[in-house]
Amino acid sequence: MTDVADPATAVGAVDEADLPPLRPPSADNGLAGVFRRRYLLKLLVRREVIARYQGSVLGLLWSYINPLSQFFIYYFIMGAIFQLHTDIPNFAIHIFSALVIVHFFAETLNAGVRAIVRNRGLVVKMAMPREMFPVATMLVSLWHVVPQLFILLAATLVSGWRPDLYGMACFVVAVLMIMMLGTGLALLFSAANVFFRDVGSAITIIVNVIRFGVPMIYSYEMVQDRFGWFAQYYLWNPIADAVILFQRAFWTGADNNTGNEIVMPDHILYWGLGMLGVSAVVLLIGQLVFSRLENKIPERL
Repeated sequence: MTDVADPATAVGAVDEADLPPLRPPSADNGLAGVFRRRYLLKLLVRREVIARYQGSVLGLLWSYINPLSQFFIYYFIMGAIFQLHTDIPNFAIHIFSALVIVHFFAETLNAGVRAIVRNRGLVVKMAMPREMFPVATMLVSLWHVVPQLFILLAATLVSGWRPDLYGMACFVVAVLMIMMLGTGLALLFSAANVFFRDVGSAITIIVNVIRFGVPMIYSYEMVQDRFGWFAQYYLWNPIADAVILFQRAFWTGADNNTGNEIVMPDHILYWGLGMLGVSAVVLLIGQLVFSRLENKIPERL
């Protein structure tokens, strides 16, 4: 009888030393896996942008029309009716600089929370990090910030604004803060929205409230005058900090013809850096929760 060859010594057997190190199945998932697949992320962002304006006559112009319409609504109500513009220097720049950053956060969170459910076909059928969908919505929202910045820059330049290094640092910190905070919350609530569809509606209400929780239709000076030393706790709101940082970058540098002093919190950039750390923690928590629920998402969809 012929002896059966040992599989370990059979022809074509591979030495274990030649094998690559084993990695856990989730090593290519998560945010790191998203950016390893940058080409796929780029395609997804492009798909989101095209789908948003598909069948639209004005197309990209809506990126200008939507924020401008909100600006005129707030400016007319708060400026013409409540006459806040008499107390706030360059009220138009003040409100629009805040509107840019609030719109960025609101769009990131609203679209990100619904990203998994809206793309259920791709989530179930394609092997990719599912975090890619909330990240793509954040990048689409960031892409829409660009035309709004052009409008803001045009208005500030006409008003005599000149950039300074401290203000530009505030601008960068504010954008990074909203990118991380919006993505972290989108990851957290997009997973929850798969199991409880009421989450998306609740987030819409919360976003509407946020607009009144930041110094957009009023100034930080009003908060300080009304609450005194308690106003320091107002700065524990990272979205409010991002708005104030944005206003420090674009609003305070404009020519002030009213004679009223623009009041800003002390050491606002340090506050911003602190809240940037908080946003990074929120992003980490969102990633961890999403990873724990990820395997249950396809069967719930």
